[in-house]
Amino acid sequence: MKTEPIRIQVVDDHPLIRDGLSALIRQCEDMRLVAEAADGKRAVELFREHRPDVTLMDLGLPVMDGMSALRAIRREFPDARILVLTLRQGDEDVHQAIQAGARGYLLKGATGPEILDAIRAVHRGLRHVAPEAAAMLVERVGDSPLTERERQTLEAMARGRSNKQIAQELSITEATVKAHVTQILSKLGVDDRTQAVTRALRRGLIHLD
Repeated sequence: MKTEPIRIQVVDDHPLIRDGLSALIRQCEDMRLVAEAADGKRAVELFREHRPDVTLMDLGLPVMDGMSALRAIRREFPDARILVLTLRQGDEDVHQAIQAGARGYLLKGATGPEILDAIRAVHRGLRHVAPEAAAMLVERVGDSPLTERERQTLEAMARGRSNKQIAQELSITEATVKAHVTQILSKLGVDDRTQAVTRALRRGLIHLD
């Protein structure tokens, strides 16, 4: 008896990547492309319409970012099988995606065969996390996560804002900003603001895109 092909949705805002993934999938007899989306909001809408077996999802999406789209789909469809395919490899990115319900995490440097193997694994109900991404999770051991306000402070720092400007943007006092900065440096294990921003960007604690 012939097995039904794996129905796949591709979500990426870069047309060349989306086209490349679509072409890769069309070459496989056991797969069928059912939807393509260029932003997170459209991905949620198309998931409702097509109910794909596996969704390939980038995280850096416009309108609604990939993490929010992932969470939205999983809230509505708890059994949704979503495979993240992204440039982001910070430990926080990987952790948040898995926590949100992603069944797999691949980096965009993955080869065609690796991507196809991951799709098949996720479709079978298995988890598939790229070794490089899995290794990044080790950095989380013993870490104290940033609070939302600390993360907002850190993002403002990354944009070059002074304590006074941060206080105005977040409607808090400068003394509170200084307290947040002290906590941020301690939690990230760094000595100054520049190191804090560099480490946070590398780990995916904040994003400027």
